[in-house]
Amino acid sequence: MDKKKKATNGNLKQVEEVLKAFLGLEKDDAPFDELFQKIKLLYDSMKGIEKEELFKAIIEQLEVRKEEIEPFIDALLKCDQDDPKWPVLLAELRNRSYSPRMKLFQKVSRSPGGLKFLLDFRGDLLSVRRYSELNLDPLDLDIIFLFEMWFQEGFLYLEEITFDSAYTQIELIKNRDLVHPMASIEEMGQRIGRDRRCFALYHRLLPYEPIIFIEVALTEGLAKNISEVMPEAGGEKESRRVDTAIFYSINSTQNGLAGLGLGKILIGKVVDYIRKEDEKIKNFATLSPVPGFWNTYLKPLLEGRDETFILKHTGIISYFSKKAAEDILDRVGGGKYEPDQLNAALLNILSDEAWAQDEALKKDLKSPLVNIAYHYIANEKNPQNKPLNPVANFHIGNGATVSAKNVNFLANPSSRGLQESCGIMVNYIYTSSWLSQIRRSFRLFDRIEIKGLFTR
Repeated sequence: MDKKKKATNGNLKQVEEVLKAFLGLEKDDAPFDELFQKIKLLYDSMKGIEKEELFKAIIEQLEVRKEEIEPFIDALLKCDQDDPKWPVLLAELRNRSYSPRMKLFQKVSRSPGGLKFLLDFRGDLLSVRRYSELNLDPLDLDIIFLFEMWFQEGFLYLEEITFDSAYTQIELIKNRDLVHPMASIEEMGQRIGRDRRCFALYHRLLPYEPIIFIEVALTEGLAKNISEVMPEAGGEKESRRVDTAIFYSINSTQNGLAGLGLGKILIGKVVDYIRKEDEKIKNFATLSPVPGFWNTYLKPLLEGRDETFILKHTGIISYFSKKAAEDILDRVGGGKYEPDQLNAALLNILSDEAWAQDEALKKDLKSPLVNIAYHYIANEKNPQNKPLNPVANFHIGNGATVSAKNVNFLANPSSRGLQESCGIMVNYIYTSSWLSQIRRSFRLFDRIEIKGLFTR
């Protein structure tokens, strides 16, 4: 309710100014550059609540009116489909019902800085949608339609980041890695080389900023621990029988491109390139974190907050043998072998990172945590019936497979790994048939240029 009040009493004057400038862009003789610069300046200074009001106003005021299309609908309904007028009337209706928002966004996208503005605009739209009660889909779908035209075929190119790449690009990727953050540029240097690779997907209108990038470790067999893929200071790891490419960090730099499938394209192009470069590499998989497993899933379950989950707090005990449960209860001073007391003991133990150094506790916790984590990534769904975990949603949505044997216990025992996912990491497997499926899905996949790749 407070949020609604703030939205009503916010800086509506600023919203009106931005909307007026947007409406001004419709005029053919409008000073486009001047108006667009005004929009950017005002928009960048707006708060989230004001942006919500702006999105609402754009949807309501930049829309086709009923009276504008009603005569054409009536004429079409009265026309027989075999009549020569049918395609003419249909084309006219399509033209008349074309979104006024789309026309403006197309103008904006063709101006210097326009595409980047729209990327940030949609990123804000997605952020607002998480809490807003408004239906913002009409605006979002218009921008998605535009992006699907801009982010395809000749506009995109893949580039490998090497020691020969511009320092600014290496530094940018170092600063944008949120999966495994880096403290120094030297650490980024350890992630590029013969068996540590980095690839980035660029758009020709945004050549100084990759839209998404991926870090790859070439290994012998499937890496199941972060220590197997994260490079150590002092040089590359030696492996004479490299046969697997592990994707261990994938980062999008543009929130506004969420849901457009560019991650799938990036992985597909990298798989295609690596297979052609080295025929011995036949296996492709990730070593991925499980963000939210502890704070937004297991911890709430142990506290009894299970309303939105398939697994209930009373079901946690079923993952433990009676002996393991009794051992855990003994660690906190004893208790009955029943759900609430075991959950309280687990909450106490897992809230302290010291458990990861205790061999007996690790033995008791390994199988239950692995199986609960697998249930989380494979079975728990969001309101759209997609995997609740965002990383699982990304890779499973891309076509990767996962099984319980791909869930790795204490694969990342760092403080961050324990707080994020009780140290668990997952291998999502990209099978041999996956690339051919990608080719069928993206008609122009093979026409995405690969630049800056050096023969090794």
